[in-house]
Amino acid sequence: MTRPGSVLVVEPYFGGSHRAWAEGIRDHLGLPVELLTLPARWWKWRMRGAAVTLAELCADLRSRPDVVVVSDMLDVAAFRTFARPHLGAVPVALYLHETQLTYPDSPQMAPDLHFAFTNWTSALAADRVFFNSEYHYDVFFAEIRKLLRHFPDFSHEHLVEGVRDKSEVLEVGVDMSWVPADPPNREGTVRLLWNHRWEHDKDPVAFFDAVDRLAAEGLEFEVVVCGENFRQRPEEFADAVRRHPDRIVHMGYLDRDHYRRHLLAAGVVVSTARQEFFGISVVEATAAGCFPVLPRRLSYPRLLPPDFHDVCLYGPGELVDRLRWVIEHPGEAREAARRLAPAMRRYSWEELAPRYREALASLAGQGSMA
Repeated sequence: MTRPGSVLVVEPYFGGSHRAWAEGIRDHLGLPVELLTLPARWWKWRMRGAAVTLAELCADLRSRPDVVVVSDMLDVAAFRTFARPHLGAVPVALYLHETQLTYPDSPQMAPDLHFAFTNWTSALAADRVFFNSEYHYDVFFAEIRKLLRHFPDFSHEHLVEGVRDKSEVLEVGVDMSWVPADPPNREGTVRLLWNHRWEHDKDPVAFFDAVDRLAAEGLEFEVVVCGENFRQRPEEFADAVRRHPDRIVHMGYLDRDHYRRHLLAAGVVVSTARQEFFGISVVEATAAGCFPVLPRRLSYPRLLPPDFHDVCLYGPGELVDRLRWVIEHPGEAREAARRLAPAMRRYSWEELAPRYREALASLAGQGSMA
């Protein structure tokens, strides 16, 4: 296999799963990798303006890379234009963690098709497009035609298959080197973990509603809520602490070491997401021995082996019932979690690094199609 040589990873939103992915490429591929990043804030401005800023920063690169990998928060067409004096015709791969095509509306935000259209033009401008899951790949190509039909003429629909031809699925690598071969026993009070970004598309209100109902039934359990918060006043989180001061063991952001300790201590990882294209936080927790309680939709059914769907996935209106079962049958849940954890190894960097190297080597060998 030809090695891709040096890699430049461009990440305009260097936080959360985007940061873990970029650092994973740097730390696990065994290649010279340079990161070019901006802080994880003001995502709309990143999609509008980061291409210009990051192109300017290319002037300070140590050397010209053999291949460039950028994330979906970047306007690839603009970046390639402004960075050309520094990067020339170096091939560029677009990595899609998420797309704005199906982003659920927030009560505080009006729908804006411009960001979804940026995803589209970025896919056109890239030499290769990587999707973080089969679910994401399927959603993108199902929804992109709907977006293009919004426009009055010259809809670009004839270009969709060309983008499909240069696309493939390349899952997010997850660092599992810290997970012990024999995860600790989780006997005692069941601890529910909600470890997602504190935004409306992860639907924290649905989780706290379930906690309210379970608490009203007098069930014994604890709660840990962690993840990054990009809002100044997440009222639903503060309200939950006021309602359940004795149940909530932790509420707030954790550094990496403390976060991993909570993954090893929790018994159940819960998702209430309205949008999820992969699920790195669920993969981490499940690999660490947590029992997953996940929606029977989005990326989750393909994340887990089919044998675990009936016990781990819930449909509309079933979240409380599924959590009640786990709380009342902790032994069965622990045994299922023990059997499920090894299946997450397919998402480890140890397993995925060769695929990344192969994909990037192929891209570096083809040269730029721009």
